[in-house]
Amino acid sequence: MVPNMIDLRSDTVTRPSPAMRAAIAEAPVGDDVIDKDPTVERLQDLSAEILGKEAALYMPSGSMTNQIAVRLHCKPGDEFICESGCHIYNYEQAAFAQLSGVVARTVPGKGGIWKKDQLVGLVRPVNEHQVRTRMVTIENTHNRGAGRIQPYETVVDLCAWAHHNGLATHLDGARLFNAVAATGINAADWSQHFDTISICFSKGLGAPVGSVLAGPYEMIQEARRHRKLFGGGMRQAGMIAAGALYALLNNRERLREDHDNAQVLASAVRRCEGLRLQPDQVDTNMVIFTVNADLGNAQQFVDEMASHDVHMLAISPTAIRAVTHLDVSADQVQQAAKTFMSVAHRLG
Repeated sequence: MVPNMIDLRSDTVTRPSPAMRAAIAEAPVGDDVIDKDPTVERLQDLSAEILGKEAALYMPSGSMTNQIAVRLHCKPGDEFICESGCHIYNYEQAAFAQLSGVVARTVPGKGGIWKKDQLVGLVRPVNEHQVRTRMVTIENTHNRGAGRIQPYETVVDLCAWAHHNGLATHLDGARLFNAVAATGINAADWSQHFDTISICFSKGLGAPVGSVLAGPYEMIQEARRHRKLFGGGMRQAGMIAAGALYALLNNRERLREDHDNAQVLASAVRRCEGLRLQPDQVDTNMVIFTVNADLGNAQQFVDEMASHDVHMLAISPTAIRAVTHLDVSADQVQQAAKTFMSVAHRLG
């Protein structure tokens, strides 16, 4: 990382702290494919306990945990229902189609938020001419929705509707602990409405690698077979699981700091003529805003900010995303906010 660089591109850019590196160096390991790795096993057990599930399985990425969940709940020729902006549909190369022969039926949300009424009538009739509807998947918090939290009552309604109609439910909870930190609703309460749940350690929690899939014991045993098939069996994986374990034990509560820092950035955007929050509500650690044509396009604004050592991502010709995380301090966020205003003023 360049000295003095303020990196707001993603919360995936975080690096292990000295304490996390020490935990990694000292981790007991074994062969997690032939037998068990003790550090992996401890991470899986703790994850399952926190999520209120019978078992959990460590994997290299959230894309793998999501895609194995799809494979567990759906067979080739089946479909699942998802919100149109969700990660599974937009950022995993349609792996559900490539790897498992499954199709997606999308429902447009507002900032990633959708409601039960939008699902009524979407379950296909039992008919040899039609695809079979098998699952509903929800993303919480929602990446493309600028870290929006799915309202708890909405999650309850969506999952109740799904189960009433004989559908499985999966939660893409890559940033679930951001929702926990922001709402005070614990992870097990969110998780209880889903058959399976995926959480990620390499975002706001600050670990270098990995996600887990949690759910019923027999289903997770089946997931282990699919993990092997997808190339996710890892040997002395305790070397990386130790970072995830440290993150789970130490970095959940501090996510509130990232949320506070995101509010500082949001406030700065609101004060800049030519910039507009999209959406205006900032729930967690993501800020998405649009750039008026008078200031140039999004990439030009990003490049100008980068020349002042503040780095973000242009996610469309007009929109930019900034994400706070544990490697960006409150002082750096204040500096970034001042840079927002000076750059917007100069370009305008």
